[in-house]
Amino acid sequence: MAMAYADPYPASDAVVHLLGNPSVMQDGRLYLVPEGCKRLLAFVALQRGRVDRRHAAGSLWPDGTDNRASGNLRSALWRLRGAGIVVLESDKCSIFLRDRTTTDLDTLCEWADRLIDGTASEADLHVPEWTSSVAELLPGWYDEWVIFERERIRQRMLHALEVLSRSLRTAGRYGEAIDAAMDAVAVEPLRESAHRVLVEAHVAEGNFIEARRSYVRYRDIARRELGVEPSAAFRAWAASLTLGAELQGNPQCRAPKRGGR
Repeated sequence: MAMAYADPYPASDAVVHLLGNPSVMQDGRLYLVPEGCKRLLAFVALQRGRVDRRHAAGSLWPDGTDNRASGNLRSALWRLRGAGIVVLESDKCSIFLRDRTTTDLDTLCEWADRLIDGTASEADLHVPEWTSSVAELLPGWYDEWVIFERERIRQRMLHALEVLSRSLRTAGRYGEAIDAAMDAVAVEPLRESAHRVLVEAHVAEGNFIEARRSYVRYRDIARRELGVEPSAAFRAWAASLTLGAELQGNPQCRAPKRGGR
């Protein structure tokens, strides 16, 4: 069932979108960031504070002289303002996001943090629409500073989605719990803890066949991709549910058919 949620950015004048293709929502209008400005805007937004101009120039244009890099930085700032995007401010020493500017990434991380540290409110217990985009933080960018941030966000989201699934399951909202677990599995198909919360959600709802399918699917992926079995703890937990000997991949232990001798 579709649910409506309040605008997550009510107190901000501008939002820098970093999930997917960089863009800016400013004064109720969506601005596409010019190609020559994207890396500068993303770099400053991800730093979450003042960025030294020389550090930014050297990081973004490392292959030329310092003067050339500084010139490129000034050009990028000029082009950004020329496009009507006024989310960056600068002085002689630094560049920073102007007041009352946030990013979609900040909002996502704050939501994840509340779930992980146990301070989530009822309003936080929903699967955000943007979870499927987490793996797409600045897609196609392979700068070291992007790769590090992408992995950090991915790990935080995975933990948050697992906590969310368990919280929703405890609240009896099994369908949403399954959705949250499946989002975690989609982000990282080889993550055992994500598959486990999915199986747990199916069991809580009483769908043991779905639980069996989910476990077997993970077991097969682990064998095929990693050459390993699920952990001993997961296998033991699954066996305790009496989901059938097939769950453990041991056909010799299957119960006999009815009428058999």
